[in-house]
Amino acid sequence: RKRQRYVEKDGKCNVQHGNVRETYRYLTDIFTTLVDLKWRFSLLIFILAYALTWLFFGLIWWVIAYSRGDLEHLGDHTWTPCVNNLNGFVSAFLFSIETETTIGYGHRVITDTCPEGIVLLLLQAILGSMVNAFMVGCMFVKISQPNKRAETLVFSSHAVVSLRDDRLCLMFRVGDLRDSHIVEASIRAKLIQSKQTQEGEFIPLDQTDLSVGFETGDDRLFLVSPLIISHEIDERSPFWDVSRGQLERDDFEIVVILEGMVEATGMTYQARSSYQVDEVLWG
Repeated sequence: RKRQRYVEKDGKCNVQHGNVRETYRYLTDIFTTLVDLKWRFSLLIFILAYALTWLFFGLIWWVIAYSRGDLEHLGDHTWTPCVNNLNGFVSAFLFSIETETTIGYGHRVITDTCPEGIVLLLLQAILGSMVNAFMVGCMFVKISQPNKRAETLVFSSHAVVSLRDDRLCLMFRVGDLRDSHIVEASIRAKLIQSKQTQEGEFIPLDQTDLSVGFETGDDRLFLVSPLIISHEIDERSPFWDVSRGQLERDDFEIVVILEGMVEATGMTYQARSSYQVDEVLWG
């Protein structure tokens, strides 16, 4: 029968959060929320953040020019407007862009006879710097995330249970396709299985550690060539009492997690894969 995966083969966690009522918590950490968004939404918010601020301040510049009567004295050289050469909303919008992006073409320029315009200029300069820092920071973090580095880390499609040095072991293989190495690479394995406690409590997704050499340091990998990761099935292993026939009937999933730092950037990352029951071969 078709089994649902807890973790997909490419490392994506197949878990959807439902009945989340306190959604305001996502807004309290708005930076992480924007970084976690999909690229199409991040680009949309990036464009809207700039376009809306330009339109908002452009509208205010136009309102100031309209309320002062600057638009009624176009071509009157005896009249000192708030902004020279501002003759409508389009030019006010362009002046807003020039102000916030500090382009400064020199055709439209604020005069010293407009105190409200000076205050608005200061506000737009400060707010524009904040928008730049926030949005560019979000895009930089999103671009520099090392998630794609896991694409060149390959796990074997199957795990095997067989003898190794006269001991029964659960083994799988991992390799790196890039020439740049993984620094401080370490690997862990988790058994995801339903469990019922002695008190009768049912735990649908219980996580149990599978030892892959933590005590001996074998979980610290020098991942230059493909390596075989081994879990010895001894008295401490959750597979100690499991026969071959029972293994084929069980419903569990083994999640393997490889963590390390990218040598080129120094950023930490995590690569994941999983093995379901039909992907564990006996012998």
